[in-house]
Amino acid sequence: MAKRIIYWFRNDLRLHDNEAFLRATQEADEVVPVYVFDPRIFVETELGFRKTGLFRTRFLLESVDNLRKNIRSKGGELLIRVGEPEKLISELAEQYDAQEVFTSKEIALEETTVESSLSKRLKVINVDFELIWTATLYHPRDLPFWISRLPDLFTDFRKTVEEQCQVRPPFAHPTNIKLPADYVPGDLPDLAELGFSEAEINSDNSQQAPVFEGGEDAGLQRLRTYVWDEDRLRTYKETRNGMLGLDYSSKFSVWLSLGCLSPRYIYEEVRRYEAERVANESTYWLIFELIWRDFFHFVALRHGTRIFKPSGIKHDVNAKWSHNRELFEKWKTGQTGIPFIDANMRELQATGYMSNRGRQNVASFLAKDLGIDWTWGAQYFESQLVDYDVCSNWCNWNYVAGVGNDPRLNRYFNILSQATYYDPEGAYVKHWLPELAAVPAEKVQCVWQLTPDEQQQYGVTLGAEYPLPIIHADKWLKPSEDR
Repeated sequence: MAKRIIYWFRNDLRLHDNEAFLRATQEADEVVPVYVFDPRIFVETELGFRKTGLFRTRFLLESVDNLRKNIRSKGGELLIRVGEPEKLISELAEQYDAQEVFTSKEIALEETTVESSLSKRLKVINVDFELIWTATLYHPRDLPFWISRLPDLFTDFRKTVEEQCQVRPPFAHPTNIKLPADYVPGDLPDLAELGFSEAEINSDNSQQAPVFEGGEDAGLQRLRTYVWDEDRLRTYKETRNGMLGLDYSSKFSVWLSLGCLSPRYIYEEVRRYEAERVANESTYWLIFELIWRDFFHFVALRHGTRIFKPSGIKHDVNAKWSHNRELFEKWKTGQTGIPFIDANMRELQATGYMSNRGRQNVASFLAKDLGIDWTWGAQYFESQLVDYDVCSNWCNWNYVAGVGNDPRLNRYFNILSQATYYDPEGAYVKHWLPELAAVPAEKVQCVWQLTPDEQQQYGVTLGAEYPLPIIHADKWLKPSEDR
């Protein structure tokens, strides 16, 4: 009897460097690749927005569609289903008389709960279940410490792994994918099938052309273009804190988020670039940030559900958070009266993306200036960000809110100082807040200080065309060293 393996794709939507899928194709006579759209990840949260919003959903649909195309090019087919994965995968295992189910290992609670449920169902029908780690640059088995002994500080982690660990080489593409003869592929669902209303589907955001195209092909093309064709890697460290445009940073996180790009493949390409063109601080810095990504994955693995709680990794039960819905809505919609904050939030609302510098500032503003429960902000980012990664998102919010792994106590961002340093000409703010286009660069970041005559001169009335600040913003006028 032919050995059959069900392969369940999750956040590993690629064929390159996918050890789990490659092993399935090598160990089985026939492989049934499956992707399941779980309706539970599209539901509306208690905060009034979807757990997975339009931008993320569109990117996911494109990525799954591209994966199906690439599997077909190898002689296979991707089965697509909509429902609860733990039920559907176990039913497929019975239907195809599979001996095993393979999938990539996840970390966070919701994902591991599904894994556990599926494992129990497969055990009843005598089907083996194998979870294979595919997500990080360094494999957890190669770390020189137990996860329970993971260093609290990133610098300690980085120095240790750089000195004592090797990055495993990427795995090859599968050469041939053989399917059972009686498969039913299933159709890619549309937004309505995933629960989106007609109003949401026809909203302004839904009609906009996406900034990023989903899928392995688009991710690999971005890597080639950024590193090789446009040679931007050599100046990455100098440009990475940019705000406006697509090419100030790599944007690789967008495709890393769903596993359309492998971190090990990126690492290999950077090393090849260093050998063939130049090795400098910029090339190292891209690897440095991949190590940051690893660190947060392992932090999430170590601390489990703590990363989702208001008390955070530090378990700071004394931290008191506001639950002011009105202020949260003003933050969410970019109506705080603080131009740098509003511009970033409106970019997120319009594109599903925000720079790293912007993320740090809007998170600090929500948690430190408004005192609002940081988990609300983390949930909104989860809904909106095209490059949402559960570990990076929630651990970064822990960090900025002061309940995570930050070695610096009471870290605080002076928003005005940040704005004038990273957007000195006001180009970013004016792009996303066109109502402030006529305000001079030296005044646009602190527009709340405009006199009535200046407001008339620059065509903006505070409280009308642009909101008054929701906090006492003059507190930032004192110079700050925090950048």
